[in-house]
Amino acid sequence: MAHFAQLNENNEVIQVIVVGNQDCRDAQGNESEEVGINFCKSLLGAHTNWKQTSYNNSFRKRYAGIGYVYNAEIDAFIPPKPYPSWTLDTQEASWVPPVPKPSDEGTGDPPILYMWNEDTLGWDLFNPNATPPTV
Repeated sequence: MAHFAQLNENNEVIQVIVVGNQDCRDAQGNESEEVGINFCKSLLGAHTNWKQTSYNNSFRKRYAGIGYVYNAEIDAFIPPKPYPSWTLDTQEASWVPPVPKPSDEGTGDPPILYMWNEDTLGWDLFNPNATPPTV
C-alpha cells in the first residue's frame, strides 16, 4: 500500500489516503509517485495537490500528518511548530528548542522528565501532578 498526502494552497496536509499498489504502477509495472498522484486526482479532482508519504519514514523524513507542511526546499513533511521560540533544523526537518534538553532526561527511578517552558525559554522539571500549560 502507498500513502498520499493532499496539500492545500499553503502546502499544509489536509488529509492522507491509502492507495493500492496496483494504482501506483506505470505501464512497465514499476511503482511511480506520478501515477499514484494521478490516481488521487482522478478520485478527488484534478485541481488537488498530492505528495507521496512514507508510512515507515523511508523518504520525506516522516509520515505526513494532518496539519504538517510539505517543505519543497528540503523535500520533507514538517510537523506543526510546537513553540514560537523553536527553529527549524533543515537537516532533520524538525523543530529545535533554543536550549537543549538536559542530558539527564530519562535517567533515574522514576525517570527524570522535562517540559519546555516558553515563558522562561528553558526546561522545567516535569511534575505529573501539575496542571499542563497551554500552548
